[in-house]
Amino acid sequence: MAELSPGQTLDQYELIDVIARSGMATVFRARDRDSGRVVVVKVPHLEYEADLVFHERFLREEQIGQRLDHPAVIKVLRPREKSRVYLAMEYVEGELLSDRLKRESRLPIDNAVEIAKQIADALTYLHEQNVVHRDLKPANIMIQAGGRLKLIDFGIALDTTLRKMTWARMSQTMGTPDYMAPEQIKGLRGDARSDIYGLGALLYEMLIGKVPFAAENVYAAMRSKLHDDPVPPRRLRNEISPQLEEVVLHALERNPHDRFESAYEMKEALAHPESVRLTGRASRQRPRSRLPKWLRTTLIVIGGILLYLLLLWSFSHLRAWLPAPHP
Repeated sequence: MAELSPGQTLDQYELIDVIARSGMATVFRARDRDSGRVVVVKVPHLEYEADLVFHERFLREEQIGQRLDHPAVIKVLRPREKSRVYLAMEYVEGELLSDRLKRESRLPIDNAVEIAKQIADALTYLHEQNVVHRDLKPANIMIQAGGRLKLIDFGIALDTTLRKMTWARMSQTMGTPDYMAPEQIKGLRGDARSDIYGLGALLYEMLIGKVPFAAENVYAAMRSKLHDDPVPPRRLRNEISPQLEEVVLHALERNPHDRFESAYEMKEALAHPESVRLTGRASRQRPRSRLPKWLRTTLIVIGGILLYLLLLWSFSHLRAWLPAPHP
C-alpha cells in the first residue's frame, strides 16, 4: 500500500488536490463519483495506519462524526465501502478563523461575540450528545459566507459514553497548549468544562489579538496557565463592556467548578449581557508581570555591570584595610 496523491482514486472518491498536510495525515479535496459532490478525504500516513492506538482514535473520530447532525458541526460521511482507513467529510467553503486573526489581529467586538455564541451553541449540542471536543482553536473553525461557522476537526474528541482509551502514546496530540484547560495540561481527560475554557481562550484572543497566556515558549505558557491569571480584557481594550469581561474571565477560571456550568449558560450570557451579574472577577486577577524580552535582557546586562563595579569597589576598599607589607 502506497501513499496517495492527487489524480488517484480511493474507493468512490477521485482525489483532486491536497488541502492540508500534517505530521499524521493528508487532507484531500475529492469528488464523490456516486453523487458528483465535492468532499474532503482525510487519509492517515502509512506509518500511523499500523499504530493500534492511532487506528482506534481515527475510528472513534469517524463514529463520533457520523452520529452528529448540527449546522455548525462538520458532517462525516458514510462511504459505500472502504479499502483502507480514512475519513470522508462534507466540503466546506470559507475562511479559517486562524487566517482571519492573522489578517486582522483582533476582531470587532460584535463579530467576536457572534462567533463565540455560535461556538457555544455548537458545544451545547455536542455536550448533549455526550461529546467533548477538547481541541477548540482558530484552525478548527471555518467561517462560511454569511458568517455561519463549522467546527471542522474532531481528531481528539471524547465520547463520554465509551470506555477510556490509553493515551500515553498520543500525549503530544491531546490539544493545543494555548487553548487547553489547566486540567488537560495536568494530564486529565477533560470534560465539557474544558471546552468552556477553550471557548473563553478563543473569545479572549478574538477580542484582544493574543491568547490569554502568551509566553516565550510553550512550557512557560503552560506554567503560567497553571499559576497565573490572565490580564483582564478591559485593561487591554477599554471599549469591552464589564459584562463581556465578566463572561470571558468566568470561562477562564482555573478551577473547572468555577466556570460556567454549561455551554448553554455561557451562550445565554453572551446573548443577554444585561443579565450578567458582575462579581468583581477582574479586580481579583493577579497576572504575572511580563516585561518585554529586550527589557529583561537590558536589566540583566545592567545588573551584571553593577555587580562588577561593586566587586571592584569592594576589592579596592578591602586593600585599603589590609596592613601594608613589611619591607
